[in-house]
Amino acid sequence: MSETVRVGVLSLHNSKETKAICNAVAALGHEPAWLRSENLRVETGNDTVGVEPSVDVVINRLLLPSAEQPLTQLGLAGVFDAVDAPVCNPASATAVAVHKFAAMARLAAEGVSVPPSTLGIGANRIEELDTPADSDDGLAADAGATDPGTRVFKRPIGTHGDETGLLGAGEYAPQLVHESQGIVQGMVESPTDDHEDVRIYVVGGEAVGAMRRYAPDDDWRTNVARGGRVRDATLDVPEDVMQLAVDAAAALGLDYAGVDVIEGVDGWYVLEVNVTAGFKGFFEATGVSPAPAIAAHAIRQAGGTVDDDLVRELSAELDDSVPECRPSLQTRPTPDERTLGYTTEVRVAGQHGAETVVAKADTGATRTSIDLGLASEVGAGPIDDTADIKGDGTSRPVVPVGLRIGEYTHELKVNVRDRSHLSHDVLLGRDVLDDYSVRVSRRHDDDGEEFEGYITGRHRRTREE
Repeated sequence: MSETVRVGVLSLHNSKETKAICNAVAALGHEPAWLRSENLRVETGNDTVGVEPSVDVVINRLLLPSAEQPLTQLGLAGVFDAVDAPVCNPASATAVAVHKFAAMARLAAEGVSVPPSTLGIGANRIEELDTPADSDDGLAADAGATDPGTRVFKRPIGTHGDETGLLGAGEYAPQLVHESQGIVQGMVESPTDDHEDVRIYVVGGEAVGAMRRYAPDDDWRTNVARGGRVRDATLDVPEDVMQLAVDAAAALGLDYAGVDVIEGVDGWYVLEVNVTAGFKGFFEATGVSPAPAIAAHAIRQAGGTVDDDLVRELSAELDDSVPECRPSLQTRPTPDERTLGYTTEVRVAGQHGAETVVAKADTGATRTSIDLGLASEVGAGPIDDTADIKGDGTSRPVVPVGLRIGEYTHELKVNVRDRSHLSHDVLLGRDVLDDYSVRVSRRHDDDGEEFEGYITGRHRRTREE
């Protein structure tokens, strides 16, 4: 291997953390490669797994807890587990870590202290867990609950404290349907009157710092995204608590993680282990960016060398500027494609397939609209929202589709209506047309052949109406 290590950062999003890691790799004298949909190609066959661009090590930064299709992204991460290169936070480890109860079960099995918790699966099981808290259910009584009837309900996968709530005496958890899951957990009593916990960032088996988080006045959750206050706790947290966080990350097989711990009246507990914990709040509190430590760990995993003094120097800055390695993102059609006719040929793609139709341009429409039958045929969806229609007081479902014009695909959320009585299955709104100029004298006939002709405003209205 050459002295320069090529570090692939697997990230399909534009987070500050991804940018900071890429910049840290470059600042340490090595080559970052941002692996995302615009430049990533993977294939297998003949007993080999190929990845382009090729890399020497991979840092997994997929945001599984907030992904719309977490299993799909987990499968993508799993591809790299089969590649002949080390993976930081491999899929096998993150699959357990992102499920809060699975993570707690693994930690408990490894002797790491976690709050007493029970997993409910489906409606019947959650009803069994929902006995009033003054009964001997073993949840609120252990770990010194702040109130004998106080428990915590949370979903096994989620971020920023979403779908998490307190259950008082006699209160029931949200109903679970089908095979959905929920966690009922004893609330740990803090020695202080504040709702607070500590996040310790662990990289490569070492704690790089710690911050204490305080819940805002109107909440009990300490998440920074919810307004939680933070301060540096690196020198305040006992060494054995730092080691508790290191042990938790190791028990889950993670190369780096934000480990949330809480002090109870009878000791410290690990609340959660976050595989993609953010850097911003941590840096504001501690003055330490985890990005250089993560980059250095990955480089060493691939056999490369780094300067420890430079790592410490870089850690004093959170450089989340756009890195030079960001793949070229085509945000607009090319100049040659930026003129459309009054009608033009487009391809509409959904989950079941794609169809090519002739669409009509309407610069007065805010959002693109497609026919109900076409939406059904290509499998557009799922329904993301509804759009109110001005003038008639109705609303229409809004669904995601891919709409290809020429060599460029627009990812849109379009409204759906019955257009069977109209001339065109697709009406292009300004969400598409803002990228183009429209030449009303250009159109396509029913066979998709372009021809020139003048169309009056009255004639256009008549065809639509």
